[in-house]
Amino acid sequence: MVKLKDIAEKSNTTPATVSKALHDSDELSSETIARIKKIANEMGYVPNAYAQALKNKKSFSIGVIYFDATCGGLKHEYFSTILNAIKVEAESQGYNITFISKTNKPKMSYLQMARYRNMDGVIIVTENFSNPDIAELANSSIPVVTIDYIFNSCSSVLSDNEEGNRKLVEYIAGLGHRKIAYIYGDDTDVTKKRNVGFYVGMKEKGIPVNPNWVIHGQFHSPSVTGKIVKSLMSSYDKPTCIMTPDDISTLGALSALNDLGYRVPEDISVVGYDGIDLSRMFRPMFTTYVQNSEELGRQAARALIERIDNPTTFSPKSVCVSGYVQEGGTTRKIN
Repeated sequence: MVKLKDIAEKSNTTPATVSKALHDSDELSSETIARIKKIANEMGYVPNAYAQALKNKKSFSIGVIYFDATCGGLKHEYFSTILNAIKVEAESQGYNITFISKTNKPKMSYLQMARYRNMDGVIIVTENFSNPDIAELANSSIPVVTIDYIFNSCSSVLSDNEEGNRKLVEYIAGLGHRKIAYIYGDDTDVTKKRNVGFYVGMKEKGIPVNPNWVIHGQFHSPSVTGKIVKSLMSSYDKPTCIMTPDDISTLGALSALNDLGYRVPEDISVVGYDGIDLSRMFRPMFTTYVQNSEELGRQAARALIERIDNPTTFSPKSVCVSGYVQEGGTTRKIN
């Protein structure tokens, strides 16, 4: 490995002068800096990352907590886009990302892992936010940014979940539907906000909510959604439109309706959520709410790096990223 003293010998200077040149010191002329850098490059010099971290008091490492209860992992159509956007944005600013696993050995808390790996900050993409380990990390001195959850001590980036469901109801009602069934996902803060959006939208449009048509389902589960849809369609009074927890669950609804002999959207309308790429590739294209997942990831990375770089002026703030209704072919206008 090429060291500063090797470059100093080659350039007839001192290790201290080489160090100053490599850091563009004002004490040296531009010609001297250029000459020493040229020699360093020719010799294949690579800065010692550990030494750089000690000097800058930064590791340029960002931790990412991503615990997906649906077992979709890195293939999860929605979260994978967020994670990739975090990676791209972080790397563009000179940071690397590392996943913090809750199955580490020896067993450590998230905070202990972040400190053990000398991370500059952590982005919590998804986890059980009531987990004491998460609260401990969020309230620590380590910079933390959360996605779709608010801690008073942290900045957060939020998708417009409440407004998203309200807009979906508004769109469905505009097509003439008043018999709307709503299948919601796991008991999370995101679900609670979407539920509020559903009820607000129904109230605004003067549509009565049938409590038998508001059903606890599961995110990212076509099988669970399919069973619920079959149960809904077995009753005498049937909805004209079904809202599912997400686009993957929509697949289960469409399959179940096809098994029962119903045509979509001729006989019944179906609406998803998330707006993943599959929703636009499938035919008919899904009517769904498109979340701007790439922007969520970018904003999360930017917010964390801003806090890391400006610790003395940091003040927690929340950024809301809006989406839009994708008017697809799984819904139709009715009288």
